[in-house]
Amino acid sequence: MIVRHTTPNLNRCLLTVSSSDSIKAATKQVAEDLMVYYTGDQPGDTPGNLPDPYYWWQCGAMFGSLLDYYYYTGDDQFNAAVTQGMLHQVGPYNDYMTPNQTKTTGNDDQGFWALSAMSAAEQKFPNPPSDKPQWLALAQAVFNTQASRWDEVFCGGGLRWQVFSFNTGWDYKNTISNGVFFNLAARLAIYTGNQTYADWAEKVWDWTVAVGQMSPDYHFYDGAHTGENCTDINRIQWTYQPGVYLLGAAVMYNFTEDEKWRVHVDKILNTTERFFSLPAFPNVMVETACEPYNTCNTDNYSFKAYLARWMAATTKMAPWTYDVVMEMVRPSAAAAALQCSGGSSGTICGAKWTDGAKWDGSMGVGQQMSALEIMQSLLISRVAPPLTNSTGGTSIGDPSAGSGPTFNPDLPQGVIQHRDRVGAGFLTALIILSGIGSVWWMIS
Repeated sequence: MIVRHTTPNLNRCLLTVSSSDSIKAATKQVAEDLMVYYTGDQPGDTPGNLPDPYYWWQCGAMFGSLLDYYYYTGDDQFNAAVTQGMLHQVGPYNDYMTPNQTKTTGNDDQGFWALSAMSAAEQKFPNPPSDKPQWLALAQAVFNTQASRWDEVFCGGGLRWQVFSFNTGWDYKNTISNGVFFNLAARLAIYTGNQTYADWAEKVWDWTVAVGQMSPDYHFYDGAHTGENCTDINRIQWTYQPGVYLLGAAVMYNFTEDEKWRVHVDKILNTTERFFSLPAFPNVMVETACEPYNTCNTDNYSFKAYLARWMAATTKMAPWTYDVVMEMVRPSAAAAALQCSGGSSGTICGAKWTDGAKWDGSMGVGQQMSALEIMQSLLISRVAPPLTNSTGGTSIGDPSAGSGPTFNPDLPQGVIQHRDRVGAGFLTALIILSGIGSVWWMIS
């Protein structure tokens, strides 16, 4: 299949979905157009930040797309900026708790930075200098800080959306925060071989089901409020919600070889097809909650990127899914390439892949990320599986990272919160004591 734009820049946006060279050329253009929005590597700017209107988390997520770009293509032109930005934002305690982002730090925000660090470890992205925090240790630090926030006082468990009580959303337990934690726990389990991470993944999955944020037929909803004991489920469905659980379940199957996880993978993948089901555009991804209504916001535009990323990664952990996944990836990638026809260059990507080569008039980081991830996912069969510490991974870990001091503006100035150690070697006992421990964590 060959996709051509109808703009004057015809030669710059040619995509043949079966040709590695064509895919690499097209994704290079999309990635370069993405990096136009990033100024953190420029003198006087802050590494790891995007300008307004983008929130802090989206820069961490963007770095994840650029890590994937290097993984798929071998093009290292963005590596220095990615390393610089990811290290600059680690915070004073190397756990992605950054003091200048307190008004926007949710568990999902912090978690997206951790997932990028986890990808760097799995993909053998160049390690930071030895005197800097390492990718695996950063992922472990975020895991430990989030394990310490597991709250069984309200809704029988789960992570709140927001980290700090003064932020709007503190009283909301959302699916993506818990899904990112689940995804991270599963990937840490298989990377390190430590069963305790897998135990936490099971715990998060079980809670998601019990509280109703995943329906019996595997639809994932947005979240619910603690004041209602999480009974007021917000049933809006976004692409990234099933995506984050899909990859986590696939990793758990690969790690445990338990058939229940194979069932979960198949059923999530089946319900994910709802985002590829417009009759006129079969197998083309649509953000159904906002795209048809022209109501997508800056964050929403990026959600398709994560579903594309996690669907492709799932095929490495659950190889039997490859054909089904690629039946959706190929048409979506072709449609996305057509939509990258805007701006003065004729290469800027819009959001509505169902609009064909007629640019929808939108542009931004999310649109570029989504196009980049779906297009480079075409290369998934041509790259090695994610590494572990027993299959060639070289990132240095620290099971106790994130278990010491942490930044907490809820406390009086000058007071540092010290958490009980929740490193992997100590987590099993904490699972048993979670009822007691969660109370302490909530009031400390």
